[in-house]
Amino acid sequence: MRKQGGFEKGGQQHLPLSFESCIKVLAIAWLSVKHEATFIELSMDGAHVNRLIESVHQELLPRFRIESVDPHNPVEVRHVPNPWRLLGTGNYAAVVYHPDYPDQVVKLYAPGRPGFSEEVEVYRRLGSHPAFSECLYAGDGFLVLKRLHGVTLYDCMHLGLRIPKQVIRDIDQALDYARGRGLHPHDVHGRNVMMLSGRGLVVDVSDFLHEETCSKWNNLKNAYYWLYRPLFSPFRLRVPYFVLDVVRRSYRLFFSLASRLKQLFRPRKLS
Repeated sequence: MRKQGGFEKGGQQHLPLSFESCIKVLAIAWLSVKHEATFIELSMDGAHVNRLIESVHQELLPRFRIESVDPHNPVEVRHVPNPWRLLGTGNYAAVVYHPDYPDQVVKLYAPGRPGFSEEVEVYRRLGSHPAFSECLYAGDGFLVLKRLHGVTLYDCMHLGLRIPKQVIRDIDQALDYARGRGLHPHDVHGRNVMMLSGRGLVVDVSDFLHEETCSKWNNLKNAYYWLYRPLFSPFRLRVPYFVLDVVRRSYRLFFSLASRLKQLFRPRKLS
């Protein structure tokens, strides 16, 4: 039996919901579904990373061979078990990935090389930032990191890819963010920064606890504005790797000699 202002059912009167009430009910329901979906997604991501860590322990570590011959040059990887793939090497560690986990990489430190605990601390301070990777796990001399896709500026020079100003601005802003977190950007050079879709990324942060002054990024920026943009960018000139390597080694030798001369001719305090 219909009554004014509501409907009678089972002896009780049920008032129709207003438009505002309907909106609130729908919003609450949507937030509940979204929260549940986010929880499921996070749980799946955690399980995904756990499976990767298990694979590292069972398949990678027992057969992976890495050696540090010269502390001033990249480590040498002697063997990478299938189906793992080598992505790159640095002075302390090597980076590999598994085809089943394309969005994560594993960074393994060479025996006797320092820096593992320092890099873990750097990632702890950085937290989440679009220009940096994130540490998903650390232990037993290796880190599981979020993979950054892109092309290093070093390879951009070799391939003749145009590097827009926004890439340099992004890296500048990322380094300022790191300084705001109590870090000291160090050893930022062409092989440690990347470009993806016209945006800049910082790949290697392992030395960001070093407090001594490092001018590599400023020198690279000067080369970008004074040499790359007027000479290389308009014509998309490709620079052979051996030329880039000669420039890199000459740069290292020059600043090593300059540092020694500076110490040699530094005024001594009279006792």
